[in-house]
Amino acid sequence: MKKAFNCLLLSALFLAVPAFAAGQSSAPDTQAKTSAAPVPKEEAVVTQHSVSIDGHDIRYTATAGTLLLRNDKGEPDASVFYVAYTKDGVKDLSRRPLTFLYNGGPGSSSIWLHMGAFGPMRIVTSNAAPTPPPPYDIVANQYSLLDKSDLVFIDAIGTGFSRAVGKASGKDFWGVDQDVKSFGQFIQRYITVNNRWNSPKYLLGESYGTTRSANLVDYLQHQGVAMNGVILQSSVLNYGDTFPGTDLMYITYLPSYAAIAWYHDKLPNKPSDLMAFLQQVRQFARGEYADALFQGSSLPRSEYDEVLAKLHQYTGLSEQYLKQANLRVNPSRFRAQLLRDEDRTMGRYDARFEGINMDDAEEYPDYDPSDSSISPAFTAAWYWYLRNNLHYKSDLNYRVTYFKIIRSWDWKHPLPGGRSFFTPPLPDVAANLGEAMRENPHLKVFSANGLFDLATPFFKTEYDIDQLDLPPEIYKNISFHYYPGGHMMYLYLPALKQYKDDLAKFYDQTDNH
Repeated sequence: MKKAFNCLLLSALFLAVPAFAAGQSSAPDTQAKTSAAPVPKEEAVVTQHSVSIDGHDIRYTATAGTLLLRNDKGEPDASVFYVAYTKDGVKDLSRRPLTFLYNGGPGSSSIWLHMGAFGPMRIVTSNAAPTPPPPYDIVANQYSLLDKSDLVFIDAIGTGFSRAVGKASGKDFWGVDQDVKSFGQFIQRYITVNNRWNSPKYLLGESYGTTRSANLVDYLQHQGVAMNGVILQSSVLNYGDTFPGTDLMYITYLPSYAAIAWYHDKLPNKPSDLMAFLQQVRQFARGEYADALFQGSSLPRSEYDEVLAKLHQYTGLSEQYLKQANLRVNPSRFRAQLLRDEDRTMGRYDARFEGINMDDAEEYPDYDPSDSSISPAFTAAWYWYLRNNLHYKSDLNYRVTYFKIIRSWDWKHPLPGGRSFFTPPLPDVAANLGEAMRENPHLKVFSANGLFDLATPFFKTEYDIDQLDLPPEIYKNISFHYYPGGHMMYLYLPALKQYKDDLAKFYDQTDNH
């Protein structure tokens, strides 16, 4: 039982995108210093390129380099690695948007968004299946955001080539608010060095990167840096209210279960219109199902039977199994159970991917096929691209994912505005997003959601954003978008195309000029 609980806890907290390459980072932690280490110089390798997007050739400059951050005493304490792409020939930088992009974890580098979604080059992977070993196809990305915005991909301190320096250690940056301060410092440093203070600015984070963004937009605003837009992909905004075992977890995962059962043809009467079906499941989840769980043992038998029958209709799981689970199925069990009769499990990040357990009696999947199927390809593509296109070399080991970070992470985060004398043990950054939107009523928010994502379910994102307590005229600044993919919806090419088209409209709508 303890092992199962620990698995659930880790699943709830560790929301990094695929982490295969973390094995590269098993060496002793060089972040724990007993004396000051040499401070590297800021460096940049600049190369020239072009890419065709939507039929237009765009010439751009790629800058791979580092910027130093300093502590309150003015001493260097971190070297942050980034890759920036800026369109050539722009005469007025105040008219050219600038987007800062990063992944999550905490403990993940930014290669996933970089090589999978919006950078000018993209790794080709198999759709919902293991990508074969090398050679891999690395192609020009016609869906890059470079036609709409300059792009800056940032590696969090301790990931990629970013490191604590001087007297600092990694733990000085490994926490909800410590992380946001370092990202805020980097962004202010970048826009100062590159004369971009007056450019329209955007944040684009994935997974824990959305936790960062919701907190960061509030932090930056109080530092005099207002954002035009925030793009939240595969969001986790409030960790505490769906802690494993709470009924809200079962309620908010149910529509994702329904979408996944629909995809795998496991519904007793599969509807033709997925989105209309999911709206029906949402209504059941927040109504009859929530009420049934609230009643617990006092639930009348007739109501129990009605809820049981609908759960079977909506999830594809047998009534017998649902009875044994007491109407409550956590995502790990769902991954193991839905395809059990086919000797298959499903991915957590993307339930379209199928895996194989050692035996069919196991309660939880042995591994995540949506991770193992793509991670070697992304890692290899990144190393090839770094050397052959960006011409960047370093004596440091590039940490694609660094697990020591999440094991050391400080999850405490006080609610904004001094609203409580108690600091919750897990963060609620939705409150920060709400504060930022109330103080900057022009801020626009784009919420991107994968329908088959079992790491950050879309109904939970809707719930969290609905709790922002915004007046209608500000709430209308939030738009929700749904894609037929998982956590990394851009792995499915039609979803990436639609995602890019939706973002192009978002940038056009938030252009204040």
